Amino acid sequence: MEQVDVLAVVGTCAPERRRYAKRLAAMTRRTFVPARRLALAPDPIDEALAVAPWSDAPAGAVIEFPEYTEVAELIGTLATPDAPTRLTGVACLVDAAHLLDDLRQDSYTRHPAPPGEHPSMGRHAAHALLAVNQIEYASVIVLVNWATLPTVDLSTVMALVSHLSPRARLRLHRDAIDRWECDTVYTVGQERPGWVGLLNGDYDPHMTDLRVSAFHYENVRPLHPGRLKHLLDERIEAGEFGAVIRSAGFCRFATRPQIIARWDHVGQVISFDSLGRDDDLGDEDDLLALGQDLAFIGIDLDTDALKEALDAAALTDTELAAGARAWVRFPDPFPSWPVVADRTE
Repeated sequence: MEQVDVLAVVGTCAPERRRYAKRLAAMTRRTFVPARRLALAPDPIDEALAVAPWSDAPAGAVIEFPEYTEVAELIGTLATPDAPTRLTGVACLVDAAHLLDDLRQDSYTRHPAPPGEHPSMGRHAAHALLAVNQIEYASVIVLVNWATLPTVDLSTVMALVSHLSPRARLRLHRDAIDRWECDTVYTVGQERPGWVGLLNGDYDPHMTDLRVSAFHYENVRPLHPGRLKHLLDERIEAGEFGAVIRSAGFCRFATRPQIIARWDHVGQVISFDSLGRDDDLGDEDDLLALGQDLAFIGIDLDTDALKEALDAAALTDTELAAGARAWVRFPDPFPSWPVVADRTE
């Protein structure tokens, strides 16, 4: 079957998102699939995969997705080689005037359980993480409601978006929609987020501002969970080092020394998820990180002070010398990881 070319439109600004998607479909002569149609289905992404092949326009379809769409799953579904779709662009509508508020909110949305599953199988997702992921994976970012911002604030917002998604084209929304010139063929393996570029040493945001900065933090020593919790709750969230908007990467807790974890943070929301145990790696598997391998992006950051505080959250010489049997007795206030059993060799 010949694949249908798809442009996906995402974003938290529902009215602006719909208007943009509809106009984009008309301009590119594609079939328009509105988010309200997908929202009727148990899984909007699966519904998009099902309706896209029915596009009656040779150019393909523009599909508008609901604001709670997890864009990484969208890409993983629509960009698989055997899918009936060919994903050639993701446009994200961003409310410039309220971007910082959107990335600092601590509310959650609930995804219902799949048909036939128990209601407890439903998932919860942080609105802020959904919003930042949509920005990070976009090929085109369109800023709306930007005209009310002072020039200096608009410069900061544009630079922040560029740091979060350095490979995306950035556009200011105007009455006349810009011609679509981006033809990015998505694959399942994506490295578009700015934090991934920072870790890989491939990071070059197009927009800069004196207030916006990013840095790569590394430390091979495991983290003391108790001190890390204090650092996150009492110092970083309080703004002691400036506004840490986004941090992500890989880390290790001393209380769980054989487990590498994903560090995923935006605004006031942070999660740590197990990615596997060292002794489960095969001969050809790569070790993701020895200790901390983290990217930080923010506004008015005191990077030297933040790096010093992160170093202080890692094990001291004395603690390191005590060994893993002593580490497991450290206070660990973080939730357990049910996928991987905690044990010390």
